[in-house]
Amino acid sequence: MTDVAAPRYVIEGRTGPWELVLGLEVHAQVASKAKLFSGAAVGFGAGPNEQVSLVDAGFPGMLPTLNRFCVEQAVRSGLGLRARINRRSQFDRKNYFYPDLPTGYQISQLYHPIVGEGVVEVERDDGSFFEVRIERLHLEQDAGKLIHDLSPSESYVDLNRAGTALMEIVSRPDMRTPDEAVAYLKKLRTILIYLGTCDGDMEKGNLRADVNVSVCRPGQYEKYRASGDFSHLGTRCEIKNVNSFRFISQAIQYEARRQIEILEDGGKIDQETRLFDPNKGETRSMRSKEEAHDYRYFPDPDLLPLELEEAWIESIRASLPELPDDKRRRFMSHYGLSQYDAGVLISEQAKADYFEAAAQGRDAKLVANWVTNEVSARLTADGRDFADNPLPAAHVAQLVELIETNVISSKIAKEVFDHVWNGEGSPAEVVERHGLKQVTDTGAIEKAVDDIIAANPDKVEAVKDKPQALGWFVGQVMKVTGGKANPAAVNDILKAKLGL
Repeated sequence: MTDVAAPRYVIEGRTGPWELVLGLEVHAQVASKAKLFSGAAVGFGAGPNEQVSLVDAGFPGMLPTLNRFCVEQAVRSGLGLRARINRRSQFDRKNYFYPDLPTGYQISQLYHPIVGEGVVEVERDDGSFFEVRIERLHLEQDAGKLIHDLSPSESYVDLNRAGTALMEIVSRPDMRTPDEAVAYLKKLRTILIYLGTCDGDMEKGNLRADVNVSVCRPGQYEKYRASGDFSHLGTRCEIKNVNSFRFISQAIQYEARRQIEILEDGGKIDQETRLFDPNKGETRSMRSKEEAHDYRYFPDPDLLPLELEEAWIESIRASLPELPDDKRRRFMSHYGLSQYDAGVLISEQAKADYFEAAAQGRDAKLVANWVTNEVSARLTADGRDFADNPLPAAHVAQLVELIETNVISSKIAKEVFDHVWNGEGSPAEVVERHGLKQVTDTGAIEKAVDDIIAANPDKVEAVKDKPQALGWFVGQVMKVTGGKANPAAVNDILKAKLGL
């Protein structure tokens, strides 16, 4: 199913065409109740510095103690990314000095990460697939947060995030368009949520991406893929900490244009870290891009190398849930859904679970339509998601059953759905209370048809020359019966009466 060929995404410059090359470094906060090397709590909404231990605050003599659960979450994530789990890994100190980093270094993994190479299969908007290779996943601490808007002359430090466990997931430069980068991040987010290793909440900063952008002439990327030689690609710039799909796309487009203009004016691209300003829709320089030696990495002397037992890794593998790709394939084979419908449903775990609960014994395609259209639209309008869905899946199942058994028509079903959504009871109760049962009495339908034919002789003559005009008669019958007449019966009776 995988299509590794990238679509042509060409940016026309003054001196000819250019192409994009993109890679992402995604920081995903580990779903854990405690930090990576301390027992301090992790949670959103606490008061400033209320979730800080002596280890997080960098007090002298404090020693880190590795959180076993965070390690397990990293292994789960690696397995979900079809990646190699390294039996032996090592923590390093990344030295830099900043007010929100009390120790003066961040504990990370540079040379020996816990997870090695993997791959993520991603679907494009046109239904084709491409692969993004994962270079590594490593564990590291988050830093604290500086607050600059509480005083005109001072900055405040909140260390609640300091020491929080992060997984940094580094991709190869395998994306060629802004849409591919967004699709990859969405897929990665979905996988992590399915695994339960990150909640994916981008508004709270629990998932954010550093976007590496470079441009090259057509054909250069293919040379890189063939040789693995990065010199074929242009110098990249890193756009730091982007926490919105829309902002990622905007940042890539602006940065690509900026680099192209510099190159076409005869300049060169400086490898640097940049920030995206969503208000201005542009990137700006943050600092020159540091190399590993700038941070003076060395193995953390307080932490022994991490060695994992194969049996433990396999026990984690055995506990993995059904992941999005497997679920999509099962929805297509078991329920007969299209690739598109299955893809929409599995994009959220709660949505997929909701569909399955409603589809048992029912027309799965019809259930999928109601879940992805009417239910999804109402949740969006109410600012909710499927995890906070007030409508029981059993109500959707019952609504579809009423349509399947011809108790109500598809048109009336939307009226029933409105009442059900407003809390007026189950679909069956609403149909009974409001008298919305479909009219299947052929005698009643025939009387309505006879009355309309008698009142419109000119239309009767016209429909004999233009059979497509039958729709006018159908509409009139449905109007007279309040939309409750069985559409199939109406069509059959009209055709018989009009000799069509």
